[in-house]
Formats: sequence, structure tokens, C-alpha cells
Amino acid sequence: MDSDAFTGDFANAADQYTFDSISGASSALQQHWSTYYTESDIQALAATGLNALRIPIGYWAYNNTGTPYLTGADAYLDQAITWARAAGMYVWVDCHGSPGSQNGFDNSGHAGSVDWQTDANLAASIAVLETMAKKYGAMEYADVVVGLEMTNEPISYGNNQFSVTQSWAQKAYSSVKAVIENPSLVVVMHDAFQGATAWTNVASTLIGDGKKTFGIDTHLYQLYTDADNALTQAEHITEACNWATDLALANAVMPTYVGEFSAATNVCVNPDGTTTAGTTCAVTGCQCQSADFDDLNAAMVKQMRMFVEAQLDVFEGSARKF
Repeated sequence: MDSDAFTGDFANAADQYTFDSISGASSALQQHWSTYYTESDIQALAATGLNALRIPIGYWAYNNTGTPYLTGADAYLDQAITWARAAGMYVWVDCHGSPGSQNGFDNSGHAGSVDWQTDANLAASIAVLETMAKKYGAMEYADVVVGLEMTNEPISYGNNQFSVTQSWAQKAYSSVKAVIENPSLVVVMHDAFQGATAWTNVASTLIGDGKKTFGIDTHLYQLYTDADNALTQAEHITEACNWATDLALANAVMPTYVGEFSAATNVCVNPDGTTTAGTTCAVTGCQCQSADFDDLNAAMVKQMRMFVEAQLDVFEGSARKF
């Protein structure tokens, strides 16, 4: 997930699966793990007022049998948890890559085919989660680890059926809850790109104890559809404000979190402050957000800030916080 690591001998690696197959990967990973974030980074985040970190890790950190994946990332996760505790921050541990790849994206660890919903891979996913839950759901972590995400961004098309994802989530939740000690740990499921409200029936089944420890993670971007990429910045802000209704409906039933969002939109800002959709413009003095981040002018920064503030207002008012 860090393009800076994919250089030199690893320039042609498409994901961690291929990266780890290349000679020298072990030392390259150690270099990456030990430098990508430091305690000072976590202290700086805490100083801004942020109080929680969602930290991704691949399933292979706990079981890499039959794969080229290299283990060792969990030691750095543990270090980050220690630093977060010292900084007064919470941690949400996110199983970002699942056996067979839940989405075929590079962020799952293995780009290409999606084979997650085989019986063997679904069972292997639960087995890994049980290992993670026994550790991070122990009372010794109760003051700092507040969530465990079962899988990140499973797709709901192709080889994945949403009904299977929902059935698996219920089984995985029950398996995880059976082995954790911390009764307050929220077991989180990504919404599988169906929206948080698509999970309220599942949540109602699982949280009959009233503790509401089944949560949903929804990722809200305005970058990846033709409809979004046709909007002005004012229209992007309106769309963000409209997220409030569904978030509030879902959050009334189950903890609903926005685990990912972005400041990015494909807009351009004209010298008069108006915005247009797109990644290029011909007006003198116009700038598009596709420009180098370090070169963004004050007008673009203002537009980005308004979009971010609108999102944060919605999330603070309608979604769950740690």
C-alpha cells in the first residue's frame, strides 16, 4: 500500500504476494516496517486531537502456510499499539487481506482473481480471526484495542455473493466473540460496498444482548464513479451532507464507522473561485486537484477544506466515534 517500497528490484511487483516472492524481500520489508511510521508519527496524530488509529494487517501475518507471504508484520502492529496506548489513542485492528483475496485489489495483498468465497478460504479467514481475537481481545489490550475488523472491502459481484458475505460475517462474528475476553470489543465488518443500512437486519440478529458489539465500517469516497466525477465542489459537499441520513439510520441500530474517506475530488478551481468537474482546464490561472499536492494553491486548498469540514460534520453528527 506504500508505492515508495515498490522500487528497484521490486518495481514490477503488483502486490505483496509478488513482492514477497522476490529475492531480498525480507530485508526490504524489515526496512519498510521499521521506518514507515514511528512513535513520533503517532504522537503527532494524537496532538491534533485524533483519538483512534485503524491499522491494516494481512492475514498472512498470522498464517502464511502455502503462500510466498513473509511473516513479521504483527510485531510492528504490536509496537504501534504500545505507542498508541502511551499517546492515549485507541486502535482498531483491521484484517485488510483475507485468504483467497476478498476483492482482487492490491490492497488485499493479492491482485487478480477473487477466490475468497470458497469453503476452505472462508474457514481459513475465520481461523485467522480467532487467532487475532484471542490476542487482541484479551483484557490486557482492553484499554487500547477497541475494534477488530473481520475483512476489508469484500466486493459483491463476480465470484463474491453478498448473501454469502453476510452469512459468513455472522458466523465469523460468533466465532470471534466466543474467544475474546474483552466484552466491549467491537467486531467490525465492512459493508461490502452495499451501504451500512444493508446490514441492519444482520445487526439486529447479532446484537440481541443489547451490547451492540457488531459494527459496520463504510468507506465514503467521491472519486470512482462517472456520476461523482461530473460534480462541482459545491455538489460534492451536498452529496457529503446527504450521507447523514443513512449513517444515522444505521448507527441507531449498530455502531457505524466511516473507516475511510478522502479530501480528494476530481475538480478544478477557476481564478474567480468557481469550480468545474474534471482533471484538466484551459482557463488561465485555473488549477485542478490532479496537480502535485505540494503545488496546490490557496483557492484549491480552500475548496478541499470545505469538503473535508462538511464530511467531518456529518461523521461527527451521524456516525459512531471511539
